[in-house]
Amino acid sequence: MSARSKARKRAIDILYSADVRQQAPADALAAEAARAASEPAREASWLYARDIVDGVIESWAEIDEQIETYAQGWTIARMPAVDRAILRIGVWEILHNPDVPTGVAVNEAVESAKSLSTDESAGFVNGLLGKIAEAAGAL
Repeated sequence: MSARSKARKRAIDILYSADVRQQAPADALAAEAARAASEPAREASWLYARDIVDGVIESWAEIDEQIETYAQGWTIARMPAVDRAILRIGVWEILHNPDVPTGVAVNEAVESAKSLSTDESAGFVNGLLGKIAEAAGAL
């Protein structure tokens, strides 16, 4: 698994943990930063994970608006917490991280959904991120 894939998984863990604990994502990020300081071997994945979570926090309202707009028949509150985390990261990478090709962002999100969520989640994530990318002109 690449360092960026590990970082995405770490970012999912942070956002998911904050969601489930009803904790501010910034607080969950701070707790992970303290843990990361004691794990220098994992620094490569930590740096990008922090960038992702900081970016998601900065663009939270816009990201959730995009998800709500294109998730026909689904509210964010109705989605599994892990799907919310995966989608928020995918949308941030598509809209706000030009270093990550759209196809890579979508594929990484789909792979995360396959391994971390329900059987239906991968298709849902793929379709939703595809719509958002197309609307943004990223495809």
